[in-house]
Amino acid sequence: MTEAEHGIEERDEEATAAAGAPEEAPLTAPRGKRRIVLLLAVAALAYALDLLSKLWVVTSLEHRDTPIDVLGSWLRLEAIRNGGAAFGFGQGMTIVFTIIAAGVIVVIARLARKLYSLPWAIALGLLLGGAFGNLTDRVFRSPGFLEGHVVDFIAPAHFAVFNLADSAIVCGGILIVLLSFRGLDPDGTLHRD
Repeated sequence: MTEAEHGIEERDEEATAAAGAPEEAPLTAPRGKRRIVLLLAVAALAYALDLLSKLWVVTSLEHRDTPIDVLGSWLRLEAIRNGGAAFGFGQGMTIVFTIIAAGVIVVIARLARKLYSLPWAIALGLLLGGAFGNLTDRVFRSPGFLEGHVVDFIAPAHFAVFNLADSAIVCGGILIVLLSFRGLDPDGTLHRD
């Protein structure tokens, strides 16, 4: 390429940039799609681990008379059915928690369209997988449709009994708080307040 051709090419690039056409547009779409794929992969993994663990609990642990000691009395595996939220709060409000879980899923689906941040993809994937895990219980488990009780089984001493979906939701929530404090938005931009 001659020097004159090189100069013309530079001017064309400058004109394109001045016209407002984003220079990285072709790279942005695939990068965004990769983040959505990561979000869905994390959600699928969290959901699968929660579902498999609950199937094991229902078939192997629910009919035991005594809990399984993992770390002595500090951590036990003990099957319970929870119709409420954490710490048994809201036992008569199962339908409300079902609607909240469905709402969380809708919000995550809307956020995913503008997702260009790897950490946000992981955080939202954890929330999505956890929400689907507990929503599956609320929809399909007894006592009935939209009123099902969640299977909880991880029982630390002096704390609420929870499951892997709850863990995914908490980890995703903590990650979102940390990302927000650092000023990282889901679209990958940084802001300082």
